[in-house]
Amino acid sequence: MKKDVLFLIAQFFLFAFYFFEIENKSHLLPNWAGYGLATLIAIGFLIIIFGIVNLNDNLTAFPAPKKNSELISNGIYKYIRHPIYTGIIIAMLAFAGYTISYFKMLITFVLAVVFYFKSKLEETYLMDRHQEYILYKEKTGRFLPKIRYSKKE
Repeated sequence: MKKDVLFLIAQFFLFAFYFFEIENKSHLLPNWAGYGLATLIAIGFLIIIFGIVNLNDNLTAFPAPKKNSELISNGIYKYIRHPIYTGIIIAMLAFAGYTISYFKMLITFVLAVVFYFKSKLEETYLMDRHQEYILYKEKTGRFLPKIRYSKKE
């Protein structure tokens, strides 16, 4: 449980640092880039919402699953094992680009590393609790969908 709390604290501080403004920007993005990045921000938020809705009562900020939780492998979880992390990273990275903030980009990359290690711990807990998680893990990508190639006979 100690690691669970450390990951949550790291997340909290990274989210907090993300909203500091330390750069003085004097250049603007072209309209097409701004619209594209705004679209990516919206896509990130949609992925987060789908992840939360699909988890429903199983949602927790900690890597350890709730007691009596079930393995969710439908909805967006059919394609991505950690869609909430994916959505957060997409939205934060796109917003960093939209605001032309290298500091925000750096924070986002550090947060992605934290999410990687947090998801590894989370998956350890899930494999202990749900035997079918191993098969699910083989079929589904961690942060992005796995590309499946069909074999022609």
